[in-house]
Amino acid sequence: MRKIFFLVVATLMLTACNNQTQTTMKENNTEPVLGLGEVVTDNFTGKAWLKYLSTHPETTDCLIYNVTFAPATRNYWHTHSEGQILICTEGEGYYQERGRTKQLLKSGDVVHIPAATEHWHGATPNRQFTHIGITPKASVNQVQWIGEVTDEEYNNAIK
Repeated sequence: MRKIFFLVVATLMLTACNNQTQTTMKENNTEPVLGLGEVVTDNFTGKAWLKYLSTHPETTDCLIYNVTFAPATRNYWHTHSEGQILICTEGEGYYQERGRTKQLLKSGDVVHIPAATEHWHGATPNRQFTHIGITPKASVNQVQWIGEVTDEEYNNAIK
C-alpha cells in the first residue's frame, strides 16, 4: 500500500513538473507550431523567420507563409498593391496603419489589410509573435517597402 501511495505521489509530481516545463517553454518563445523557416533580414528590424506554406502559387494565385517575429521585431513600413491578410497564430503582436493607432494582435485575430495601405506589423516588446500571411492575387500583388519603423515610432505606437 505504501509503495502504491509513493507511486501515485511521484506520478503527480512528474505530471506537475512536465506541465510547468511545457508552460515555461511556451512562455519562453519556442518554435511555433508550423516551424520557424529561414531567417529574414531584409526589411525587418530585429530577428524574424519566414516559412512558405504554399509552394505552388501558380495554381491559386495566392502566397501563404508563416512569419515569426522575436520580441520587439517588426517589419518596415510597406504596402501591398492588392492587399494582404494576416491570421495571428501565436504570441502577441501589433499592426499599425500610417496615421492610425496600433492594434494589439493575439492568437485567432485576423487582419484584412486594404490595397495600397501603408502599414507595419511585428511583435510586442516582450513576446514572440507568429502570423500566417496571405498575399492574394500574387501574380500582380506588388510589395513596396517604404522604410524602417524607427524605435521612436515603435515605442510611441505601443503606449
